Amino acid sequence: MINGMHVIIYSRDAESDRAFIREVLRFPSVDVGGGWLIFAAPPSEVACHPAADNNRHELYLMCDNVEKEVERLKQSRITCGPISREQWGLHTTIELPGGGRLGLYEPRHPRPLG
Repeated sequence: MINGMHVIIYSRDAESDRAFIREVLRFPSVDVGGGWLIFAAPPSEVACHPAADNNRHELYLMCDNVEKEVERLKQSRITCGPISREQWGLHTTIELPGGGRLGLYEPRHPRPLG
């Protein structure tokens, strides 16, 4: 039986991104040895979208109020992209210290219980 998901974020500066997840996003973690952190994630959902190519996957964080969350992130000197209004919700991006970006959105679609 599948009982969870493990997400990997590849980064040119994994230490900085781990610090961001620990200190700014405040995700609890365990050290599995040598400072290698595994973070607990909030509840998740999975969607399958049609695409021309396989093996392309995206990671989005979700929140109840994207505008308030962007303001909170700015207080930690985190850069976010502009907020766009989509049919499915409000969307922005978070720039990680390692140079990558994560999606952040406020869902406006029905959410599965889980």
